[in-house]
Amino acid sequence: MENNKEIISDLKGLVNILNDGKEGYESASETTDSTELKSLFQNFASQRAEYAQELKAHLARHGGDSENESGGVLGALHRTWIDIKQAFTSKEDAAILGAIETGEKAAIEKFDQALEHPEIHADHTELLQRQRTGIREALSEIETYRHRLENIND
Repeated sequence: MENNKEIISDLKGLVNILNDGKEGYESASETTDSTELKSLFQNFASQRAEYAQELKAHLARHGGDSENESGGVLGALHRTWIDIKQAFTSKEDAAILGAIETGEKAAIEKFDQALEHPEIHADHTELLQRQRTGIREALSEIETYRHRLENIND
């Protein structure tokens, strides 16, 4: 039963950070003037929403629930998506991308923490690894865009 409480806690934390990411990408999409980045951000927002739904299904199997559709208190401590708001005021795509990178790194850290305990997350380790890989790939794409923008502006 103790493991179940830990599973529920971990999954709720991951759902929160995924929702933080979804909100961050939606805000980034509304802020940028680049149609290419808008599309990219919208795709990643949809991906995060899908990931959150997948985790909510596992959460329900363990007797937990998460009505939370936005970031949470735990996410607020761990997320650095809040930095995006400051980047948004400048409307500079490189600043927005940099803030997103920070948020994605925090998400990867949360997934890594959960994956450190495969015995607890045995029935959904593969799902967590797949989602972490998706977030890592998104981070790589965001970093590539930021580096490209920085090189254009140099």
